[in-house]
Amino acid sequence: MRRPATLLIGVAGIAACLAILPMGGVQAIDLGSLFSTVKKAMGEATPEQEEAIGADASAVILGGAKPLADPAIQDYVNKVGMWVASQSERAALPWHFAVLDTDAVDAFAAPGGYVFVTSGLLLRLHNEAELAGVLGHEISHVVMRHHLRALQKAARLDLGKQAADVAMELRGQNSKLFDTVTGASKDLYSRGLDKDDEYEADRRGVVLAARAGYDPYALLSVLETLDSFDPDSNAVQLLLATHPTPSDRIQTLYAAMAGKMDAYGHQAEGQDRYAAMMHELIADQSTITAAPSPVTGPGL
Repeated sequence: MRRPATLLIGVAGIAACLAILPMGGVQAIDLGSLFSTVKKAMGEATPEQEEAIGADASAVILGGAKPLADPAIQDYVNKVGMWVASQSERAALPWHFAVLDTDAVDAFAAPGGYVFVTSGLLLRLHNEAELAGVLGHEISHVVMRHHLRALQKAARLDLGKQAADVAMELRGQNSKLFDTVTGASKDLYSRGLDKDDEYEADRRGVVLAARAGYDPYALLSVLETLDSFDPDSNAVQLLLATHPTPSDRIQTLYAAMAGKMDAYGHQAEGQDRYAAMMHELIADQSTITAAPSPVTGPGL
């Protein structure tokens, strides 16, 4: 694995964040459908509550981008993800991994063990070690409950806004002062997590990848790839809007790894195995592109 000559999600992300970048631009997620579940877990959520919240959030994600219709690639990503997750402090979670069929370059995580990576990101990675680094980043978000806590915070704000609205209505006062609170709740995942959460997920992600037998420096290579994108590209628009800049992540992660991860720098990359899977993905996309448009009309 190449070390960066100079001073990397969350798929994310993959971020990671819980939003989808469709072909037309950024689609913000309305958290209203999640609040009813989140409000039941305002304290320390039980594993069952956390999984329920993650299932609701995942349903929102899958409403914006469908899973890739290739069982072999889905199985491959699940195997890598399960192996990396097994190195974490929450290996017993019911982990679920899925590839989303979208050109967006991103990865995402949801509470309770849900991790998504886009086909657009897969096609821009170079080996299995890079995939392990990306998945390790998203797994770390789940392990540290980053999204769960952000959702709980947003739900608290929403509850406070509702209570204040009722009180002000009873007093005949205007409740518009609280509009910004509502807006903050609804665009939480369009803004992304706190940057310190992202830096922590990077640090923990490389440790998980190293424990799993992969070159931990591969995540730095992913970030270098992200840093090479035109920042105005639709493919990375959401990722760049919801994460610290790739250059900042590279510098921060490299400083954290310096002198501590060199012994693991020559671990597996899995380049040939990854290349074989990406040939299949490219073939799938070529087939879809070449397929004739469906014929519609009377009698069909």
